[in-house]
Amino acid sequence: MASDDDDNATRPTAAPAPTGDAVVTAEVTTGPPPWLLRAFLLAAATVAGLFAGFWALTRLQGLLTILLVSLFLAFAIEPAVNALARRGMKRGLATGVVFLVLAVVVVGFFWALGSLLIDQVTTLVNNAPQYADQGIDWVNRTFKTNLSGTDIEKYTSNWSKYLEGAAGNAWDIGTRTVGVVFQSLGVLLFTYYFAADGPRFRNAVCSLLPPRKQRHVLRAWDIAVEKTGGYIYSRGLLALASTVAHYVALRVLDVPSAFALALWVGVVSQFIPTVGTYLAGALPVIVALVQSPSDALWILGFIVVYQQFENYVLQPRITATTLDMHPAVAFGAVLAGAALLGATGALLAIPVTATVQAFSGAYIRRYEVETDIDTSEPEPPPKKPRKWSRELTVRFTGSRKQPPAE
Repeated sequence: MASDDDDNATRPTAAPAPTGDAVVTAEVTTGPPPWLLRAFLLAAATVAGLFAGFWALTRLQGLLTILLVSLFLAFAIEPAVNALARRGMKRGLATGVVFLVLAVVVVGFFWALGSLLIDQVTTLVNNAPQYADQGIDWVNRTFKTNLSGTDIEKYTSNWSKYLEGAAGNAWDIGTRTVGVVFQSLGVLLFTYYFAADGPRFRNAVCSLLPPRKQRHVLRAWDIAVEKTGGYIYSRGLLALASTVAHYVALRVLDVPSAFALALWVGVVSQFIPTVGTYLAGALPVIVALVQSPSDALWILGFIVVYQQFENYVLQPRITATTLDMHPAVAFGAVLAGAALLGATGALLAIPVTATVQAFSGAYIRRYEVETDIDTSEPEPPPKKPRKWSRELTVRFTGSRKQPPAE
């Protein structure tokens, strides 16, 4: 009996047969995990949200552009509004005063250009037959042709057909003009609210953030106001200097509408990035060319010389304390802004880049570059003199004297 008990004790016990419940449980666990359906739903919701957000951005692109331009203009006039507010004037009234001054400047600019345009068009219409005869004579002498007035009339009759076709699009032009007017009114309205309620708007934005992030937002806000205002201030000074210099040159050469042309050169060359200089200089050259080719050459030479004087003398001194930016960086910023938002992005690119540059410079630590580092290879250490008697002894005996053990 004892042996039987020992055999039973040493014999391995068989595993119990699986029951019906265990088989059912195994079949359930072989299916998809329960989180897979939630993952699919979350992915689908994310994709749908991205498409909805992209659709909303495309629909609201015009409004977002208006808000961006309005914020830029509010930053530009906020230093003047703050200066008036510190003298006891309410912010709403101070913003209205700044708007009134800017409106007078803009109306005066377009009034001067309008008078210039009317004078030049009137002169062109009155002298058109004389200009046509002179042009025909010059073409016949230069290219050995035999044109006459009847040929010009034939060409003008063909051009009139294209002009009639362009006149058929007057409705589209008028619609676009009305749209531009409404967008301009929207920009003015939002700019007024952003400037008049600047501190309240800033506090409303910062109230949504924890105190640690509020300091960064307020610092970025102050830098944006400083750089944008500095950009407008520096460009205004450069435009004033350019207007005065070109007015003197145009008056000396007795070019008609000298003040309007000088104002055009000063404003366009400073406030239109990259191509503003060429657009500004083209108009006075064309007006002087109608009067005298030699005067046009003198005007062109003066514009080129003054541009170099402005780039290397005036602009570094004026922008050193307001908007210090490398010309290559400014040019790249204008190209990037134009690629993103068109003409609006090109106008906003420089102050936005200056703000980002100043904000990043406040948090990025810079080190001085050591230019006097010795890059030559170090001299090898001097070799110890050999003891020839000891080396010979070691070679012959094949043994080296061991140092005494401590």
